[in-house]
Amino acid sequence: MQTPPQSPGSAVKGWRSVLLWLGLALLLRWAVIEPRWIPSGSMLPTLQLQDRILVEKIRPKLGSGVPLGSIVVFRAPEQLVAAGYDPAAALIKRVIGHPGDVVEIRGGELLRNGEAVAEPWRTEAIDYSFGPVTVPDHHLLVLGDNRNASLDSHVWGPLPEQDLIGTAVLRYWPLNRAGLIRFPAPGADNQLG
Repeated sequence: MQTPPQSPGSAVKGWRSVLLWLGLALLLRWAVIEPRWIPSGSMLPTLQLQDRILVEKIRPKLGSGVPLGSIVVFRAPEQLVAAGYDPAAALIKRVIGHPGDVVEIRGGELLRNGEAVAEPWRTEAIDYSFGPVTVPDHHLLVLGDNRNASLDSHVWGPLPEQDLIGTAVLRYWPLNRAGLIRFPAPGADNQLG
């Protein structure tokens, strides 16, 4: 049995469909969601080395604000690039301060606006002091969950909101830990988690 020959027009339609789907996939990755992997231990125990996550990129583009406690991915700050950090690198940390918040680390505890912040993932006290620092307009204060081993805002200062890439929303690998990356409950601004 012979298969009928394909017309040149059907081959063009096939390639057009492939290119359309490829273009759509690239657009989604560029503008909506992209995969990332965790290269360091700065977010332990929340995110483990080599975890694979999805980062949604719409919220920073809309300027709708990132809730306290959200885990964000961002471009390396100018201070790190000036010190030799790879300008193409992305970092991941937790938002612990919004513009106008006064943030301090004293006595092994995180304080925001004078009140202690619950951090259920921490297994040890923070071994440094920081602040008090008032977060400037259009900036966020971000810290790694593994506070004593994180290159974060306590080292290089507040993060300009324009450097945000997106928020971590889903861990998809390894499969035994796959699931949504938790955010704080609505109205729970005084607690991270």
